[in-house]
Amino acid sequence: MHLILVYLIGVIFGTGIVISGMANPAKVINFFDVAGSWDPSLAFVMGGALIVAGIGYRLVFGRARPLFEGKFMLPTARNLDARLIGGSAVFGIGWGIAGFCPGGALPALGTGRWEVIAFAAAMLAGIFAARSLQSLSRPKPATT
Repeated sequence: MHLILVYLIGVIFGTGIVISGMANPAKVINFFDVAGSWDPSLAFVMGGALIVAGIGYRLVFGRARPLFEGKFMLPTARNLDARLIGGSAVFGIGWGIAGFCPGGALPALGTGRWEVIAFAAAMLAGIFAARSLQSLSRPKPATT
């Protein structure tokens, strides 16, 4: 049942991304082009998403526990460190250059366009590179 719900939530999210036009990189790039052909529709999509998320959080956190887990698993870190700021900057720059964020690119993979496939491949390469760099920077456990 859990996987079916996750799948349905993904289908709803992907459908919303496609209907809103956020799977179209030109629409996203035009949002960032405030001095040229600015398209404010992304701000309305984000605003709508914030309203829905706000209502959802109120409903979910009004419960004693989640439906499929024993407790809520929330992040505890509150500090702004170099990894968070750097990752956010790389995400924003990549989004502005490519016109895709991961949420918009995954539903757009169904179009089969080479730009989307190239973006998804670059995104996966970046994820694996970041994980490799993280594992290199962790201290190795001592062996006896």
